Amino acid sequence: MTQPPRVRIAPSPTGDPHVGTAYVGLINYAFARRNGGRFILRIEDTDRERSSAASEAAILDALHWLGLSWDEGPDVGGPCGPYRQSERSEIYREHARILLERGAAYPCFCTPAQLAAIRERQRAAKQNKGYDGTCRRLPPDEARRRMESGEPHTIRLAMPLEGETAFQDHLRGDVSYANDQMDDQVLLKSDGFPTYHLANVVDDHLMGITHVIRAEEWLNSTPKHVVLYRAFGWDPPVFVHLPLLRNADRSKISKRKNPVSLDFYRRVGILPEVLLNFLALLGHSMPDEREVFTLDDFVREFSFERMHLGGPVFDLDKLLWLNGHYVRAMDPRDLARRIRDTVFSIENIEALVPLIRERVDALGEFPEKTWYFTHPKMPVPAQELAGAVQGRAPKEAAKALKAAHEALNEAPSFDAEALEVRMRDLAASLSWKPGDLFMLVRIAATGRKATPPLFDTLVAIGRPAVAQRLRAAVEALGRLKE
Repeated sequence: MTQPPRVRIAPSPTGDPHVGTAYVGLINYAFARRNGGRFILRIEDTDRERSSAASEAAILDALHWLGLSWDEGPDVGGPCGPYRQSERSEIYREHARILLERGAAYPCFCTPAQLAAIRERQRAAKQNKGYDGTCRRLPPDEARRRMESGEPHTIRLAMPLEGETAFQDHLRGDVSYANDQMDDQVLLKSDGFPTYHLANVVDDHLMGITHVIRAEEWLNSTPKHVVLYRAFGWDPPVFVHLPLLRNADRSKISKRKNPVSLDFYRRVGILPEVLLNFLALLGHSMPDEREVFTLDDFVREFSFERMHLGGPVFDLDKLLWLNGHYVRAMDPRDLARRIRDTVFSIENIEALVPLIRERVDALGEFPEKTWYFTHPKMPVPAQELAGAVQGRAPKEAAKALKAAHEALNEAPSFDAEALEVRMRDLAASLSWKPGDLFMLVRIAATGRKATPPLFDTLVAIGRPAVAQRLRAAVEALGRLKE
């Protein structure tokens, strides 16, 4: 390595802090610290509809909670700022102009309706889906005239039409893709904001990134990035595509099957050092094969040569086992402080008191009345679920509960009023009485038939935990005999 590495993560502030961000961040952090390099955090907030300042703040807070720190970023500054992509728009537009001048990109004037028609023709003909190059064939003078007239357009990458684009991945060796399987990716949207592909390449070059360490899902996009590097006349960085985190069934980890929000693990009392230890075990092994170690230990022993590509399984039971190991090894006073600051923090108590104070006569009842709000893996009362709705078979209840899980998990806003409207609409569409569906959801989410108001309770439990519990309830109902 001829120079200290510069690496980065670039999370999108479009939702809860994701365990995948923590995993990729940990590997980047360990590589930088192991080799005396710099670790950079860049906010990828060019999705103007979905990005939010609240999400950005939550991501930074969660990563700090884990114990990951960065050398450059939107909150700490640095020599290559700004570190929010929304503040770098003119940089991207200028580089798009360079690509147009060099013939490496072209304007596309196709409307959404035209693009939909192209996809439909391809579907009917059983062809690979992707842009068909309609505007690539426009005469240059016509394209320039239409741009200058202000006609709405995007800027697309002109991928080579023949041959292959090859590159080397540090974990996977030589990789190549046939160019005719790559469509002409949009680089600059009609609103003047870049897509991931243009912003990623431009920022990585201007910020001096030496190693792009990211998830395997971006491997298929790398040929387009290599073509962009060549078009600009830049040397590409070293590419390292990490194996995707997997569910037990080997599917890609997602909120449909597992809690993926860092806030979930924080709320249920997973220690941050445990979560880092657990993530470090996914795809990497220590020289002595030990499973319990500190962040400093991991940095000291980190090597890409010790990483394996088999999709590592994010096993919640293994995480809870590891957390229990740490808990039992802690000094009692330190453990008491951790319990107070996490489960019984003043913020948690203030959130729960309005929900349960009418149900409490003595303060000592508080833990018993609230345990289900923060339990990491609550027992599923399958028989109680099956009997919750008279005249409904377990299979029918499971189907309704699965629909409720999807509706709650995908709700644009996780607040009590919006959730109630969503559940009443679902009940109507399923031809269920609202009260029957609500009871089913209540038991699945809390293990109880009587709780504070259902939708306030769901909000207090939190979307990730509610989703996890409803998934488990659906599976439990599915195992019952009719």
